[in-house]
Amino acid sequence: MSGHSKWHSIKHKKAVVDARRGQQFTKLARAITVAAREGGGDPEGNSGLALAIQKARDASMPKDNIERAITKGTGEASDTDQIQTVVYEGYGPGGVALLIEALTDNRNRTGAEIRHAFSKYGGSLGEPGSVSYLFEKRGVITLDATRYDEDDLMPAIDAGAQDIVRDDDVLEVICGPGGVQGVRDALERSGIAIESADVVQRPRSRVPVGDDVAPKLIRLIDALEDSDDVAAVNANFDIKAGVLERIAS
Repeated sequence: MSGHSKWHSIKHKKAVVDARRGQQFTKLARAITVAAREGGGDPEGNSGLALAIQKARDASMPKDNIERAITKGTGEASDTDQIQTVVYEGYGPGGVALLIEALTDNRNRTGAEIRHAFSKYGGSLGEPGSVSYLFEKRGVITLDATRYDEDDLMPAIDAGAQDIVRDDDVLEVICGPGGVQGVRDALERSGIAIESADVVQRPRSRVPVGDDVAPKLIRLIDALEDSDDVAAVNANFDIKAGVLERIAS
């Protein structure tokens, strides 16, 4: 079984991931701003903000940028933009469900970009609720399965992790949405290197995708993720690891 975590792991390892750091920082800053607006500017009492800040630090985002994003969210900055969270739902090639989370200051612009990507790459944009029931919100911490096995991850279970799943050479530690930082901290205290940690919409089941359809689907997902406004693309595909490797090469 190979899903979205596996695809992102392959892109990172092959340096295919988007190198435009400015775009990455824009997305991270928006996530911080929204988290601060919704839960306050103190990460000690706002797990969503703590996670957004940690992701920014992992990407080497400057401290000043992080602090500026927080003040925008709390309303202390003079140039506060009205960033909204918008969710789009639809199907890609092969009948794969796509749940797209966007952070935008212009819904019309973002909607047009999403519709264009679906139209260009053989997808079908659906109505609200058309695929969201196929996903559940979970915390996911990913690790390199060639370095660790399930027995190494007992500190995660002690910290509240609910499950450990192997997806080829990726290990996924699953926890509740509010438990990501605690589980991550427990693993890092044990000397375990984290590849990523996030709250995602995890598929309840996966759709097998044929080798001929897989490249078309990945092109759609990559096009969606290339949008400055798109924070996350969640998909329920099952593609052979070797096929994903070939697509990324």
